[in-house]
Amino acid sequence: MESLYIIEPGSYLGKDGDCLKIMKNKEVLDVIPAAGLSRLTLVGRSSFSGAVIDFLIRKRIDTVFLTPTGRFRARLLLDEAGHVERRRNQYVSLADSKFAAQAARLIVTGKLENQFNHLREKGRKYGLEALSKTAIQIRAIISQLQGADKLEAIRGYEGYAARLYFSVFGLLIRNNRFDFNGRNRRPPRDPVNALLSFVYTMFTNEVTSAVNSGGLDPYLGALHEPQPGRPSLSCDLVEEWRVLGERLVLTLINRKVVRPDDFIWKKAGESGRPVEMKPGVARALISSYERQMQTRVKDPVADENTMLRWLIHRQAGRFGKWLGDRECKYQPFKW
Repeated sequence: MESLYIIEPGSYLGKDGDCLKIMKNKEVLDVIPAAGLSRLTLVGRSSFSGAVIDFLIRKRIDTVFLTPTGRFRARLLLDEAGHVERRRNQYVSLADSKFAAQAARLIVTGKLENQFNHLREKGRKYGLEALSKTAIQIRAIISQLQGADKLEAIRGYEGYAARLYFSVFGLLIRNNRFDFNGRNRRPPRDPVNALLSFVYTMFTNEVTSAVNSGGLDPYLGALHEPQPGRPSLSCDLVEEWRVLGERLVLTLINRKVVRPDDFIWKKAGESGRPVEMKPGVARALISSYERQMQTRVKDPVADENTMLRWLIHRQAGRFGKWLGDRECKYQPFKW
């Protein structure tokens, strides 16, 4: 097992030899061998002992803590030695405002091209002119973006395209039990936004693991300004993968894998978030996400098929290579 998710509320993680033991109310729910385990994600209210922390560090298991709604809380930071040169290249390159703008423009262009392709495909499939029209508007923004050489302008184009994209996102939902009236977050206020926020966080964690493995600093990016606690480079490099997360959410909704009663709604005045996923829907989303990560896709650079998870790692490595060698220009993945 490569990735382990613990989502059972009130669960406790213990150690048993070279295995992790998941318990609740003194009952053993599962025993997971550490061999082959590289990622551990704890969702919601779980706990573990100091011996488990030591075990995770020694086994170099990437450990992430998420809120019940999937929002990132913290990561167990493992020492990554031997990558001084790569990080030096990153700091020097992204301190150059001209290069940072070029990197941001590439990242946004890749994101918008994937949004354009998604809306164009669904517009043809569903026969909806509004989707096709918005796709054309996003393609026009891509053309305008190529002349932008300031970060503020590039971010402005990205924000405008996002508003256009989500203005028609509800038309992609083919299940009349779900409504979408625009993107909202921190916290999400409806089931669709709760699913989107959760899957975006999972993709960002995936990219962060790839960035760390490649020896880069996840907290210094180009498009996203550095902020305390925000992995700006991960937020940059996840942009090209967002459409895959959105397609995953749409598949779960449109195939009726998830239902409105899979969510907990809070009444006005109650503490906590307006809407939260029940453990069952979180399990369904995580299971679908892991299947997606193991899907084999074409790597256009290497001209071969590889698992999506490893393609994400390759892309992070290629971005790092570009930071040290400008001849190896980075190209976001086009879906």
